[in-house]
Parts: sequence; C-alpha cells; structure tokens
Amino acid sequence: MNKAIETLKERGFFAQCTDLEGLSAAMDKGPITFYVGCDPTGPSLHIGHMVPFFALRHLRSFGHHGVALIGGGTARIGDPSGKTEMRKMISYETIDENVESIKKQLDKFIGFDGNTAFSANNKDWLADLNYIDFLRDIGSCFSVNKMLTFEAYKQRLERGLSFIEFNYQLLQAYDFYMLHQKHGVCLQIGGDDQWGNITAGVDLIRRKLGGTAELNEQHQVFGLTFPLITRSDGKKMGKTEKGAIFLNPEMTSVFDFFQYWRNVADADVRKFFLLFTFLEVSEIDSIVSGDINAAKERLAYEVTKEIHGKDEAEKALSGAKAAFSGEGDKTHMPTAEIEKASVEAGIGAIDLFFNAGLGATKSDIRRLIQQGGAQINGKAISDVKAVVSIADVDADGEFVLKAGKKKIVRVVLK
Repeated sequence: MNKAIETLKERGFFAQCTDLEGLSAAMDKGPITFYVGCDPTGPSLHIGHMVPFFALRHLRSFGHHGVALIGGGTARIGDPSGKTEMRKMISYETIDENVESIKKQLDKFIGFDGNTAFSANNKDWLADLNYIDFLRDIGSCFSVNKMLTFEAYKQRLERGLSFIEFNYQLLQAYDFYMLHQKHGVCLQIGGDDQWGNITAGVDLIRRKLGGTAELNEQHQVFGLTFPLITRSDGKKMGKTEKGAIFLNPEMTSVFDFFQYWRNVADADVRKFFLLFTFLEVSEIDSIVSGDINAAKERLAYEVTKEIHGKDEAEKALSGAKAAFSGEGDKTHMPTAEIEKASVEAGIGAIDLFFNAGLGATKSDIRRLIQQGGAQINGKAISDVKAVVSIADVDADGEFVLKAGKKKIVRVVLK
C-alpha cells in the first residue's frame, strides 16, 4: 500500500475509496494532483470543514499536489448532503465576499504556492454555463434512478427536495471533470457524506473522456472519503451550545477556540490528535499515555497553533493558565471593560456579570447565582441582590468573574 494512503488510514482519514489498489499504484508512480472542495455559504470555515484540508497537507507532505476548490458557483445552489432542509439563498455579492475570506483562511493554513498547492473557484466555469448545452452535454450522462439511491437525496426526499438542489450533484461532478482537464486532477477527497457526489464525478469523467483501454488509463480518476467526525458522545464535533467553532477569531475568539479542545472528552483526545495535528503517531501515543489533562492542554495548543499561529496559541495557553490555575498572564484572558465610576457607586452582581457578557439575559445571571455557579475573584456569590464595590477588586484592581466551570472573564476598570 502506498505510504501516503497508509498515513491517511493510520490517522483516521479513510472511509472508502473507488479503487484503492488503482489509487495506490498511481501514487507509487509519482505525484498526483487531487482536490477538496468547500462552499462559501458563510464568511468563515468552522473546524469541521478543516478535516479534508488537514488530509491535503498530509498528502502534500508526500509530494502530491493539492487544489482547494472554493465553490463560488455551487454556493449559489447549496449542497443538500447532510442537510434536513434547503439552505438559505444568499446574494452573489455575499458569496464573492465569502470566497475571498475563506481563500485567505485556507492560504494561511495551507500556504498556496501556485504549484504544490493552490486555490480555484468553480464560479469561473459555472457562472456563465448555457443551461441547454449543459443539459445536453452533462445531464445526459446521469441516471435519475441512480441519483435517488444516494443517501443525500433519499433522506431529503422524505422532507422535500427542491429541483435546484437536485442539480447540485451534476455541478460537483462537472467540477471534477473541469479540474481534471484544466489541472490533471485525478483524485477528489472529502467527507463520507460526499460519496455520491464524488463517484458521480468519477463516472462523468469515464463517460466523457474514456472509451478505449488507452483513454481509460489516461483518464483514470479516483474518489476517497473520510468518516464523518463525531465526538465520543455521538454528537457532531466542532459544535458547542454557542454553535460552531469558527476559524475567524471575531466569530470564535482564540481563547474559546483553545478551550474547546482543552475540554474535549477523554475518549476523543487521541483521535483528535491524529486528525487535527501533525505530530508523529508515536509522539501522540506517548502524550496520551500520560496525564490526560496535560494531553488535552497540549492538544489545544497544537490545534490552535495550526489554525491561528504560534503566537496566538501561546497567548491562549497563558490566558488559560491564568484563568484556571493561577499561573500565566491575565492579560491574555477574555477581557471586558466597565466604567470605574459605576463600581465606585456600587454595582449589582447581576449587572456586573451581564455587562461582562457572561449571560444572554439578566434572568440567566440570576439563575446562575441562585444555583451557586457565580464567582468573583474566587469567592462564590449566592445573593442575587449582592452589590459589588471598588473594595472588592483584586490586587491588580480588576475583577475575575467565573460562570460555571468553564466561562471566565477578566473585568478591567476604565
């Protein structure tokens, strides 16, 4: 088995492949060009989107060339795969803005050099398609009966599948066909929910460009998918009660990003090390065989470093230590500002916690205090009518507020 494929399997990036022996043989002959796609339906990717891009970097490390396809064209429709209802339509202008934002995120993570890794936008060949010509040339290659056997469509048929979404598989298959002709792409990788779309692309290329044995070999293409990543409790990874863990620090702060990984279940630590870091497997096994909390801290640091850079990872680690163990640097904790005059006059504990962003409503803060989950500078607050004054600040003239076990904010007086 080709070493690159062995690595993907060992680290959990393998569910199924259209022709594993053929792909292994093709990789043994020399570098291949492959692609992974994502649709810019929002201004930022979330951590769940990143699994194929970690795989991209592994394959690139073995000398293969990766294309990150950003679906500026397909986002105009929306992929029904894994969705219980039709995506909300967004404007073309917003999609274009999202493309540029996501391209920057991927460039930071992958490092596009225009050769071994680069981005493409399927808007370039989808936006101006002639519908009649597309139906004659591409639509004629698809069997509706076969399309309806794929889970993405079977599940949606029970709830309702729009005709516009039904076209999505044709467009993604066409992407593979175009990338194969433009850049020699012979492999598409992605999550296992993309299996139907990926195999549709493989079949389209064979139908359009195959025929003779010589042509079949020349246009040999493959699809490879990864398992859909879930937590040990069966829930989708990368999700919290607040929503998805985004790469954009304005949508998910670096501190909260770090804390997500620091608080994963013990059973998930090794799996997430394998998927979301580039440490050697032997080093990972050594780390997880020791203290589990130290392993989680290392996991949080490594993933944060890959996504946000070493400096931000160091700050997040220092802020976490300050927040939860009394070490580190408090300036790197989540911070809120409050008028000094309001504290000097006396401020209600509920108002203080609410102004620090530790509850969506004051009723939430009230329940937090009543349930014994509120602390100010390490002291529990049990009285909802408690008033906080300037005499209650810590040695640095600040407040450190804690809500429950995991939410903590440093409050600075201005």
